[in-house]
Amino acid sequence: MPRTLLIFLLICLSFSAPPRLHASPPNFVLILTDDQGINDVACYSSEIPTPNIDRLATEGLKFNSFYAASSICTPSRFGLLTGQNPARSQDQLLSALMFLPEEDKDRGLRPHETTIAQVLRDRAGYDTALIGKWHLGHGDNKFLPTNHGFNSFIGHTGGCIDFFTMTYGIVPDWYHDTEHVNENGYATELITEEAVSYLESRIQDRASSIETPFFLFLPYNAPHFGKGWSPADEAPVNIMQPQAADLKRVDFIQDKIRREFAAMVVSLDDGIGRILDTLDETGLAENTLVIFMTDHGGDPKYGGSNRPYRGDKATLFEGGIHVPCLMRWPGKIEPGSNTNALTWALDIFPTLSHFAGADISDLTLDGENIAPIILEGTPGNPDREMFWETGKHAHLDRGNWIALRQGPWKYLQDPNADTPFLFNLTTDPIESLNQAPLQPERLKEMQSRAEEIAKKYRASQNPPPSQ
Repeated sequence: MPRTLLIFLLICLSFSAPPRLHASPPNFVLILTDDQGINDVACYSSEIPTPNIDRLATEGLKFNSFYAASSICTPSRFGLLTGQNPARSQDQLLSALMFLPEEDKDRGLRPHETTIAQVLRDRAGYDTALIGKWHLGHGDNKFLPTNHGFNSFIGHTGGCIDFFTMTYGIVPDWYHDTEHVNENGYATELITEEAVSYLESRIQDRASSIETPFFLFLPYNAPHFGKGWSPADEAPVNIMQPQAADLKRVDFIQDKIRREFAAMVVSLDDGIGRILDTLDETGLAENTLVIFMTDHGGDPKYGGSNRPYRGDKATLFEGGIHVPCLMRWPGKIEPGSNTNALTWALDIFPTLSHFAGADISDLTLDGENIAPIILEGTPGNPDREMFWETGKHAHLDRGNWIALRQGPWKYLQDPNADTPFLFNLTTDPIESLNQAPLQPERLKEMQSRAEEIAKKYRASQNPPPSQ
């Protein structure tokens, strides 16, 4: 049956359904992109065309001071899904989990580390699905999303895959729930197709008086580089993997790597457009909060850009953690609105729980409910405190970073620098002037506070005695 006819018939069924006695809890579509910096989205001043992502800004709310939970993939996802600072994680998920080394095959998200999917499913009756990249554990089914609150999972577990073969090099890494499957196509398009199918399946519920709300987590692996295979070296290799037709769409970009990156972005943008169109066509949009954000800053080595901010992926300068975030909820969020409220990925967990009516009073969370900012345009708390830590990673030649933000002030310890940094982000958002020599007392206080928080989080890593 043609897709358009199927949608028409299902919508007709929804109109003939018995009236609901009360409004349903909202649906959530959480879109997370990979290695996409703030200068890689058009509505944040990028030269790369992203008209569909920009629709979310035109039709909803644009965040101007939103931060990722980390500047690295794995801890960023941990913070987003658990609402806890990654420094609390039992397995110290402060750097990227590597797919092949044996030592990383028994590390990941643990049973006591509660995800937003578990809360929405078990406490609010949601159907939960993850389609895309996981990167919170692999090698054992205990780490798969279906054991952490998701009713269904389609996608991959490693940090990246070959976009055409759905393998990590030549190692299979594409799942349907807990089983490996062979897929051919283009990863970005496969993720989109699965998401569209999932959304179309949800409107069948509208033919009954009981409508199950859903949480669709859609972590695309684009525009992160692909993990190809080098026959000469008999080893996996990092490679940009755009499609030829998409390269033609961005041929105005002169730099080769930037052009390849941009081609992967426009394909991603097409997919997000299909998601938004499907929500609109099925009538699901009215009761669906769509969130778009990126996992951290971009990597210029592979074409990403974080301009005008200093630093990149895997650093804790602004370029590594200050990211795009857009939200659309028709009838709830004022179209074309902006907020400068200081917010971050850890706020998503308590906020979605609030909208779903889920009781989370027993959980330890490090984010805040930002519903008033989203719905009422309140300014939030400009003096709030945020802490970041990334771990040492010998394989990737990365050191340990620490950063603390208190209102406009930011303390930063860079492992590659001899002295710490102190910035006033209100007067110096691009971190050009180190005020550490000018503010010795403030530097000392913030350094001490950062060490105190790090110690506190390390003490909370172990599971409860009952686990």
